[in-house]
Amino acid sequence: MESIFTHVASRELNSFRCRKRPRFDGFVSGINETAAMAVQHNGQDSIPLSLSFCKTSKFSHILALSDEDGYLNLFDTRRHFTGTTSFEENAEKSKICEWATHFNAVFDVCWIKEDTQILTASGDQTMKVWDVQEKKCIGTLIGHSGSVKSMSSHPTNADIIVSGSRDGSFRLWDLRCRPAANRFGEPNICTSMTVVKGAHVSSQSKRVRKSKAASMSITSVLCLKDHVSIATAGAVDSVLKFWDTRNLRTFVTQTCPHPQTTEKTRLHGISSLSQDDSGLLLSASCMDNRIYLYNILQLEKGPLKSFSGCQIDTFFVKAAISPDASHVVSGSSDGKAYVWQVNKPQEQPLALKSHDGEVTVVDWCPTEVGKLATASDDFTVRVWNKNSYVYNRKSPFSIRRRVMAMPSTECKMLLSNEDTCPKSEDKTFLSNETLHQPIKSDTPITPPKVHTSEGLMDQLSSGFDQTESSEKTPESTSKSPSSVLNPPSSLKRTIRDYFLASS
Repeated sequence: MESIFTHVASRELNSFRCRKRPRFDGFVSGINETAAMAVQHNGQDSIPLSLSFCKTSKFSHILALSDEDGYLNLFDTRRHFTGTTSFEENAEKSKICEWATHFNAVFDVCWIKEDTQILTASGDQTMKVWDVQEKKCIGTLIGHSGSVKSMSSHPTNADIIVSGSRDGSFRLWDLRCRPAANRFGEPNICTSMTVVKGAHVSSQSKRVRKSKAASMSITSVLCLKDHVSIATAGAVDSVLKFWDTRNLRTFVTQTCPHPQTTEKTRLHGISSLSQDDSGLLLSASCMDNRIYLYNILQLEKGPLKSFSGCQIDTFFVKAAISPDASHVVSGSSDGKAYVWQVNKPQEQPLALKSHDGEVTVVDWCPTEVGKLATASDDFTVRVWNKNSYVYNRKSPFSIRRRVMAMPSTECKMLLSNEDTCPKSEDKTFLSNETLHQPIKSDTPITPPKVHTSEGLMDQLSSGFDQTESSEKTPESTSKSPSSVLNPPSSLKRTIRDYFLASS
């Protein structure tokens, strides 16, 4: 018999029950490689640096890959290949298109606006916005003074972007705000609305003048699901910081794997952050060869669980939690990828052994449970799946809708019968008919209109290039709004209200 706590945990806001995500606790024991493709251009191998599946159900089989030479590649991961064909042949058959995006390495990619646009972050200190159908740059984001290492888009407003750089800062961007004129003489230049410098500089590094061991690089940024919070991590130590975009003078709170230890024992940087679909769990890949899992609502308790068995020798090795929060996958410097079950962290992980070099980047398919991709310094990208459990969890006949906890919110249907795919016969972006043809469309896709939350718009409208210091002062603390992670009873637009209904 299910307890009352089980029923409460399965409810959405406004007392509606929701369908549970499909999860298969035993999938780890039988995951198989379904495809392996070479990463190369004009016959020259290139090292992959980032992976990202499309986010919408219709195009979630499309995998974007960026590499060291500045190219962006799109692969169709529905194709399965046998061992009789070469990696180069597999790439030729599954590659939809490729194009040069930067004259430098591309460290991160981010799909936005119903997968019609994609952002690229580069070692040339810029980010670019691309129209995927036309393979055309429609915006350049300039402001960082170091390589841009990480990006994340707002969960409901794709025009809001946060980026982290090797220069030690993270910046907040609004793609809708572009000055009429700029010193570069180009109409598509976008400058950041807010910048926080020195976000991850430890007290020890301040006493070491330009020490290589005291790197201030921001390695990962993440927009949280409450619409106003940002999580950041750096190379200097294992501390995670959480920021309120309504006031970036200082961080709201911070956490680390071992809060009781000394400063010297925490000098293990974080290589990547990820969150599940609910936004409740956050994973941090640490340079101490462990993956730490945090509960966003209980950050003061430190990590809930940790996963060991992988080898993380460089900041290029990333990890990711699955969308349904049932598994964690990580690359490894020993040439393998490792998969753990979240509810069994003490068990040995499954090792995916096909790669011949350091496995760096990984990503989960957002709609097919058990499907993931890995890339390695062996110049290949590989797709894995649990063949008996290929299941699309975003059924077109049942779409779950999240209702924000507002004081006057009326009850709404959380399940609605509607088709997620267009009913028209038009050949649009990456359709089956145009899968291996130039990406063109006579009927452009119009992304849905979305809006920034009121609190964030107040912050963004304060002016261009607003610089905030991350130094914590009594004045800034007193003027800082109440923490979204520790909200007062009068404020209901918080991360706690995102998960919990009022009792």
